[in-house]
Amino acid sequence: MSRPVITLTTDFGQMDGYVGAMKGVILGICPQAEMVDISHKIHPQAVQQAAYVLSTAAAYFPPGTVHLVVVDPGVGSERRPVAVATERATYVGPDNGVFGLALAQDPARRAVHLTDPQYRLSPVSATFHGRDIFAPAAAHLACGTPIEELGEPLALAELVELPVASPHPQPGGGWQCAVLHVDRFGNLITNFRLPAPRQGLRIGLGGRWIEQISRTFADVEPGKLVAYAGSSGYLEIAVRGGSAAESLSLDAGDPVQVEVAP
Repeated sequence: MSRPVITLTTDFGQMDGYVGAMKGVILGICPQAEMVDISHKIHPQAVQQAAYVLSTAAAYFPPGTVHLVVVDPGVGSERRPVAVATERATYVGPDNGVFGLALAQDPARRAVHLTDPQYRLSPVSATFHGRDIFAPAAAHLACGTPIEELGEPLALAELVELPVASPHPQPGGGWQCAVLHVDRFGNLITNFRLPAPRQGLRIGLGGRWIEQISRTFADVEPGKLVAYAGSSGYLEIAVRGGSAAESLSLDAGDPVQVEVAP
């Protein structure tokens, strides 16, 4: 019998003991759990970045995986702690839209507000729900507790939607887009999914224009800007052998223009 899988995505970094404390709680409840770190280097409180990173990895885990996400600028406030079940997985974390991009690929079927105290640590810290609420819930789910036992049913329509800007069609043609994420190589991942065919488009950002969509980095000379379809299907901009983010002085949220080439 395979071991239950719990993934972890947080903005806690690796310097402190926060991630270790969560793993300790999980192992105390579900010692057979296999934990996989997706990322602990999400920028602090960067819900949109966490949503993107989670969405690039979640689909590749086996059915029954529990995805635990703690990027939670509203911790201690009225925002709800939730668990959301899909056909393939269960997501545990704050109801702030962080599951939105993953749920777009694998739609939610049930959700609960995590209110049952027997599935929490006691007392519950006002500032560390990752340890006291989310880790216990994820562990109980991984070890077979039905999601309905963890709290009150929540209508799917009540789940908070991710405030990610979608590409906006422009009156003269083209789309106003935005940088969704900057990866560790300085590549700019936008919120624009490239259509097929991908030719006939030009990209404007940071005062520069890229006149074509390439297949890969090697299609341009070292040091040159290149636009291409990334592994997650979004338009990405890179500098071959360098950092597009540094070269263009751009970060998440900055505008990108996509136009049909004349």
